[in-house]
Amino acid sequence: MSAPAKAKTKASKDRTFAYEAVDLKGKRSKGTVEARDESGVAAALKSQGVTALFIQETGKGLQREITLPGFGPKVGLKDLAVFSRQFATMATSGLSLLRSLTILEDQTENQVLAKAVRDVRRDIETGQSLSGALGKHDIFPPIMVAMIRAGETGGFLDKALERLAQNFEKDANLRAKIKSAMTYPVIVICFSLLMITGVLIFIVPVFEHMFANLGGKLPLPTQIMVTLSHNALWILPVTAVLAFAAVKGIRSKLKQDPAWRLRFDALKLRVPVFGTLFTKIAISRFARNLGTLLSVGVPVMQALEVVGGTTGNAVIGDAMKDVANSVKQGQPMSAPLGDHPVFPQMVVQMIEVGEETGQISAMLDKISDFYDHEVETATESLTAAIEPLMVVVMGALIGVMVICLYLPMFSIYQNIGNQ
Repeated sequence: MSAPAKAKTKASKDRTFAYEAVDLKGKRSKGTVEARDESGVAAALKSQGVTALFIQETGKGLQREITLPGFGPKVGLKDLAVFSRQFATMATSGLSLLRSLTILEDQTENQVLAKAVRDVRRDIETGQSLSGALGKHDIFPPIMVAMIRAGETGGFLDKALERLAQNFEKDANLRAKIKSAMTYPVIVICFSLLMITGVLIFIVPVFEHMFANLGGKLPLPTQIMVTLSHNALWILPVTAVLAFAAVKGIRSKLKQDPAWRLRFDALKLRVPVFGTLFTKIAISRFARNLGTLLSVGVPVMQALEVVGGTTGNAVIGDAMKDVANSVKQGQPMSAPLGDHPVFPQMVVQMIEVGEETGQISAMLDKISDFYDHEVETATESLTAAIEPLMVVVMGALIGVMVICLYLPMFSIYQNIGNQ
């Protein structure tokens, strides 16, 4: 290949980037430059005596990335757990903050998280703190920002990251166990829905045609199935759309109306069978998050504020407001907890003992471990009880459908006998 051909091939791989840079005198400038990647842009700007503050590839027409709200890639708890563990390992090994973030940016598979890490690194290069840079992104939860801020202030960022990694890993493991236990019921429900759909669309019309040839009036249950079969092609999509819209509407309402969220979460805790499981999960998160924050030196008032929004239940958040008011008045945290039924007496007593002995963080960790085990046990028991129940439900569905399809046989045989 000739030299011009090589140059043409190389140029064809270049992309256009928009940038904002600052020189040694503090003067800012904006522009565009062509390069193979962002590191190439940074190197080109550095050779000109300026430092890049912002670099982003420019999109043209249909080359822009199109994402639909709610359907794009998301950052899950597992992603944060892996990110925190890797970050903690690098900090403990003595790597610089910028070097650690550069490595994390390259190694992170989740593109949304990788972009956020890149933005955080750029903010730190301009002199911002790590906690301040993380706080600009919604994907990093408040507990992460608060713990890193405490670690930066106290000079133990590596310890804060280590504890944060442990917190995310335990929470991720807990969720994984719950999802694993719920897999069987979900599969059975999906299979039942597919079976009902298949019967309505493919089998019921065959029986309807047979009954029409034999004559006789269809019983009401059979007529209902025939009607559903005729309208299944529009009823099923409309039902799915309405269900999706209802779920989205409820979620939006929960986010926008705190009072409605409080009533909804209180109702969740009173649901038969599942309410106990929801309560144990909320208490486990409360104890783990509060213990994690206090262990790295986060102020009590700030820790209570953060915990109120990270348990996933507004009832716990409302209780944290009472606890914060109690602490402001010089009273212990355990004093107002007993006034809230969501906290068992065992939890209140253990927190009280922890306050008296000065081991509140360790005691909260023990509460969290205890309820993690309780959640695991309750989930296994619930799964063991659901499995035979699902078998009964499937048997009942099949039996009802078979009866509805064969009910006309009795009237047809009767007509034949009368003839």
